[in-house]
Amino acid sequence: MLEELVTAGVGLASAGLVYFIAAARVVKQYERGVVLRLGKLASGVRAPGFTMIIPGIDRMRKVNMQIVTMPVPAQEGITRDNVTVRVDAVVYFKVVDAADAVIRVEDYRFAVSQMAQTSLRSIIGKSELDDLLSNREKLNQGLELMMDSPAIGWGVTVDRVEIKDVSLPETMKRSMARQAEATRDRRARVINADAELQASKKLAEAAAAMSDQPAALQLRLLQTVVAVAAEKNSTLVLPFPVELLRFLERSGLQAQAQTAQVEAERAEHAERTAATDPEGSEGSEGSEGSGAGAADADVAADFDHVTDLDRVTDVEQRALPAELADLPDLPGADDFDVGRGAERG
Repeated sequence: MLEELVTAGVGLASAGLVYFIAAARVVKQYERGVVLRLGKLASGVRAPGFTMIIPGIDRMRKVNMQIVTMPVPAQEGITRDNVTVRVDAVVYFKVVDAADAVIRVEDYRFAVSQMAQTSLRSIIGKSELDDLLSNREKLNQGLELMMDSPAIGWGVTVDRVEIKDVSLPETMKRSMARQAEATRDRRARVINADAELQASKKLAEAAAAMSDQPAALQLRLLQTVVAVAAEKNSTLVLPFPVELLRFLERSGLQAQAQTAQVEAERAEHAERTAATDPEGSEGSEGSEGSGAGAADADVAADFDHVTDLDRVTDVEQRALPAELADLPDLPGADDFDVGRGAERG
């Protein structure tokens, strides 16, 4: 009898141990347990820790509550400005309601993946190429809103969506490279032109200041010589003063003007001499004409040795006949210069 009682006790203990092992469950900290009892959702979600279910009647499904990182396969599409691109992204989401994630959707991971792909294609078609390349933050927010609305009903919330890469055709890459190069070249030219303009203004101000003080130019010349000599070169470059060149140029122009004026005076005197020649006048004036002709010959000889206008005037005055110089109030004498000769009546 005692043996039968011992055997029965051992059998019950073994059955209890087997039942305990079959009914015991452990839920991790990052998980939640959803229990279905005879196919119906049991009240409450099992919290992390040790829990028990009824073997054969209850079925518990553990749901991971961590943030899931899911890469979205690259999607090829045509942008609003008719450019073919391939865009891939990554989705960060997590389960906020374990019961909805088990009951309302068959596989919430697959559902989120498909929704991310379709939303990405939609964003590509609504955006332009420049937005995909430079305004990704706005597109990421748009993707997050498009995915978060249906995912809430599945007990899932989308934490973040990021566009990883945008692949462009090779022809488009070359075109964009040429555009960027042209833009950089334009900016360089504008900056260079602006620098030249500012430098020209400063140089004009410096020239105006030096024109007021001629000694400043000489000081600047000396500073330039010192700066060149400080380079320890074997050859010293000495700039030639521009003022000296201008002085020589002005001197040459003045000499040419004086020479031209002397030639004009000589030609005019020759014309007047021909007009008063005794050969062309009447016989009664022969003696006076011969005296005037001799005086004119002396004046012409003197002109060959004269280079200065003042000396020309002195020679003409000295060459006048004495009788012409002493004549008082000759008719028409006021119409001529003293050095040009007097008109005979």
